[in-house]
Amino acid sequence: MIEKITDKAQLLAIIVSHKFNQEGIHFFTADELSQQLAYMHYQPGKIIPAHVHNPVNREVYYTQEVLLIKKGKLRVDFYTDQQVYLESRILEQGDVILLVTGGHGFEVLEEIEMIEVKQGPYLGEQDKTRFTGIKSEQAKIKEN
Repeated sequence: MIEKITDKAQLLAIIVSHKFNQEGIHFFTADELSQQLAYMHYQPGKIIPAHVHNPVNREVYYTQEVLLIKKGKLRVDFYTDQQVYLESRILEQGDVILLVTGGHGFEVLEEIEMIEVKQGPYLGEQDKTRFTGIKSEQAKIKEN
């Protein structure tokens, strides 16, 4: 229900299946990642203490994205930093993916609604390098 996509020792993505269900809080990311991803499941009456977040200077070198699939199906294609295709996964309603490093591309397989969360500020085309990805028939889809 949790899958880490890697290329050699490099973490490319973390996929959290919509089937994941664990009581309490479960972090999927290492403390040093600039985007943190966690799942929380509590029973009624659980108190999460009120808090504010302290100002902390952080250096972010790469944009990391989180996608939450609200509806539909999406194929995610994974690439190395050198734009070499590796493999693909299918995400469906309720799945969450954290895209950490490497390249990625998408094909909408069913009408999609999704939410994206990433670091800002967004710099438009300065924020990414576009390249030609694979064609649909070239996808090597792995079951997660």
